[in-house]
Amino acid sequence: MNKQVCPKCNGTEFSEGTDFMAVKPLDKKLSLGSNKILTFCLNCGEVVSTRVEDPSKFRK
Repeated sequence: MNKQVCPKCNGTEFSEGTDFMAVKPLDKKLSLGSNKILTFCLNCGEVVSTRVEDPSKFRK
């Protein structure tokens, strides 16, 4: 596996977190959706990746 490098500061230590706003399908207004997982540099805070925790919630 390649070692990830921050594009802003060249840092190599990362962590993951989430925020309080879920991603929701546009066509399912009452869906709870799925959390976003953010991968960020521990040196400068640059977010290098955003992904959906449970992409199956978006299948039709």
